[in-house]
Amino acid sequence: MERDSSLVSAELERRQQEALYEQLALPRYVTRSSVRLSHQNQMLFSHRFLSFVLTLIFTPATMFPLVPPLPGFCVKTFSVPDKQKVFVNICQSPAIPPPPHLSKQELLDLLQSDDPTGYKVPMSLGEPHAELDNNSQGCTAYDVVINSEFLEKCQREQLFLQFVVAVSLEGLENKYSLELSREWKMLKNRKFLGSVNNQNIRTQSKPIIRELSPGPEFCLLVEPPAGEPEHLIAEIQLPGVRSSRSLVLDLGEDRLVLTARPSLFHLDCFFPLCVDPEKSSAQFNVTTEVLTVTMRVTRL
Repeated sequence: MERDSSLVSAELERRQQEALYEQLALPRYVTRSSVRLSHQNQMLFSHRFLSFVLTLIFTPATMFPLVPPLPGFCVKTFSVPDKQKVFVNICQSPAIPPPPHLSKQELLDLLQSDDPTGYKVPMSLGEPHAELDNNSQGCTAYDVVINSEFLEKCQREQLFLQFVVAVSLEGLENKYSLELSREWKMLKNRKFLGSVNNQNIRTQSKPIIRELSPGPEFCLLVEPPAGEPEHLIAEIQLPGVRSSRSLVLDLGEDRLVLTARPSLFHLDCFFPLCVDPEKSSAQFNVTTEVLTVTMRVTRL
């Protein structure tokens, strides 16, 4: 007796989603409240979900404008092991670029692939802020901002909603050295907790050129322009500087501070990626009066 091919396809898709929910270690809305994984699998998928996060918040307001995000939805979880309440406001803004389009099946295939790092979800991870819950008890809230159209897609399709919450939790854990429970639930009657704060969001994908008064003009480039970033290159224009001897450069993992003596220029900027100062180099061209700093991007 032959089986209907459409039924076979539907059954296969159902099994794939069952497996994916277990990988996500997130609550399902219908048949179970939570799924627990072994420590080994949790670590595996922790690293894999972190590879999807493309954060856009590690830059100062002097470089990028404040963007007011709009509420989307709010999820409640708690910190581990102290079990303090944590709320994550998933917000939206058209200033955040959307991730590449994926169908539900393509997302399933990507999550089950050996190398999902080619797909990034741009998001802005805000600072923690103290709030009060419905019982007037203290709690912590975080604002995560994603593209407006992508948020609408997440609200329409449960698989993408589960995915973006998993990515958001991983991003917050990595940025703030937290451990958050995967037993979360969405608030039904409110879209956010507390006040959604403005965030510094890079609103352009072209090389960044800004004049930081009284600082110099500079350009921050990513190499290669597509794929996994390997180097950050800062090109800083220093008109009037005649020698590298007048430059004082301090390079950290996510910050560059440059002073050109005597009080000609001062530059203090943060990077969107972490770099290895010991594997970085700087060269000053006396003809063009441009300082080029080449920095090796560190791997997560």
